[in-house]
Amino acid sequence: MEKKNKFLDQLNFKNLICFFIILITFIFDRFTKIKIIELQTNNNSLFLNEYINLDLVWNTGIGFGLLSSDSNVIYNLITGVICFVIIFLIYIVTKSKMIDKILFSLILGGALGNVYDRFTYFAVPDFIDIHYKNFHWFTFNIADIFITVGILVFITKDLLFKDEKN
Repeated sequence: MEKKNKFLDQLNFKNLICFFIILITFIFDRFTKIKIIELQTNNNSLFLNEYINLDLVWNTGIGFGLLSSDSNVIYNLITGVICFVIIFLIYIVTKSKMIDKILFSLILGGALGNVYDRFTYFAVPDFIDIHYKNFHWFTFNIADIFITVGILVFITKDLLFKDEKN
């Protein structure tokens, strides 16, 4: 009986760590979006250097402006799919190994930040503009960074470190 309780305590501690990762990711994303919206409300852009500037763009699509549309049906469909993915990610976080829990928590925190904006503003504020001369990468936000890093590290981990138990 004591062994089972120790396992449950450890499982709950790991999930608590993941909750804090999700919360910190979400709060950091919200803070940066609030600041950039305030900056743009005062008609200010922030040019960091010749390659990066901060300029607000409202994104109705998914990451990096993909699938943007003026159609309410498409917007609501995309939002519904994102909500379903978030529910699935919550389940995955609770069932994964610790390193995967952390990576999925980063993805989940970013996804929650963006879906919050979809419900609050009916668009996601993107503001990081990376460019070189006339070439501009997709404008993105902090949530997109967490989502992208989480996915890339997860894929890299799975490609480089195969689980020998399977």
